[in-house]
Parts: sequence; C-alpha cells; structure tokens
Amino acid sequence: MRWRLLASRVIAIDGPAGSGKTSTAKAVAAELELAHLDSGALYRAVTLVMLDAELRLDERRIVEAANSHGVGLRDVHGSFHPFVDGFDVSKVVRSQDVTAQVSQVAALPTVRDWVNGVLRQLVADHPAGAVADGRDVGTVIFPDAILKVFLTASLEERALRRAKQEGRVDIDGDGVARLSRAIQERDTADASRAVAPLVAAPDALHIDTTQLAFGEQVAAVVDKAKPLLGIA
Repeated sequence: MRWRLLASRVIAIDGPAGSGKTSTAKAVAAELELAHLDSGALYRAVTLVMLDAELRLDERRIVEAANSHGVGLRDVHGSFHPFVDGFDVSKVVRSQDVTAQVSQVAALPTVRDWVNGVLRQLVADHPAGAVADGRDVGTVIFPDAILKVFLTASLEERALRRAKQEGRVDIDGDGVARLSRAIQERDTADASRAVAPLVAAPDALHIDTTQLAFGEQVAAVVDKAKPLLGIA
C-alpha cells in the first residue's frame, strides 16, 4: 500500500493527554518542514458532529455523519486543522463537552478505522513527509514510521498544561486535583480499550517532558529525526 511506503517519511509521536505531543509535533514539523497531522483533532471533530446530531455512540451513524458533514483535516499554513461543513473548528473541538466524550468515540472500532484511513490518505497525498501525533500513531496507524516517540509527564504537570490550554490561568489546587482525576480517568480508558489501546511502541524513543523546557523536548526529537531523514 502506498501509505506504507511513505511511512518511511513519517515521525510518530504518541503519549497520554497533556504530555505535550501535539505542541511538540507541530514544532518538530515546522523545524523539519514536514506536514503536521493531529489525530486527536480529527477524533474531536467527529465527536463534535456526534454531539450536534445527538447520535449517542452509534458508530455507523457517526461515520455517516462525519462523511456527510465533510469532517477532515485541511492544510492551513503548513499545519492541518479540523474542518466540519467547510469551517475550521480548531477552537470549538477543544470545548469541555467534546473533551468529555472524545475518549468514548475514539474507542469505537468503525470510527478508528475511518480516522486511520483519513490520516493515511493525507500522508499519501503529501509525500514530503509528516509528523503525526496521537495515542496509537506509532503502533497502529503508521507502524513503519521512521521514528516513533512516546512522550510522558507527571500527572500534575499534565493537569497544569491542560488548564493553560483551556485558558484557566487562575486555577487553584482543587481545580488542578479535579483535572488530574479527569486526566487519570482518560488515561485508564485509553490504555484499557479493546481496540488500539494507548501503549508505547517497542522501539519508541521515550521522553519525559515534566522537567524539560518546550524547546528542549522539541530539540530531542529533531536531533533524533534529522539523520534518519537524511537532513544535515
């Protein structure tokens, strides 16, 4: 299959919620002049459509709705953004309602197959290469990726990052504790699902980002990727 041949130009970055995989992948892609594919954004767009149509967890109807509403990722200045009905929904898909449901939607086999197909086609259409991030990119979607990275961070650090991402700059200790519990529940759900559970690929490069500055974690991936991609 064509996407398997092109996987030799794919960098796969996996990790749990709040580990910094999406922001890191985006920066790595920019540094290496590759496309950035955020699989989580695509799952969130599908979840948004499901919630708007009040479909519950009917996977067949969810996929039908995703197709009919044109759910997909489009290149916006070198980074792929989620689109629904022709509109960029990058901000909308980060709502708490979507966040609360996306893990359940992502566990549906038919939905996962659909998302995997979309991501593989994007890589096939952009042979220059891509940095893809998610929770099963290196184990399921692109198992032949030239570099697989698994990012981790402490639970508290991930909670603080999620609060910042949601614009909650004045969050207190109780708020951090609640977010930590929610992230822990997401971790458990992702790791225990029957289809494509969250797990590091055997040959993945593990990077704990808890104490790393953002530039340091990006550099760690870029430095490892350059010789593999033949970049001086």
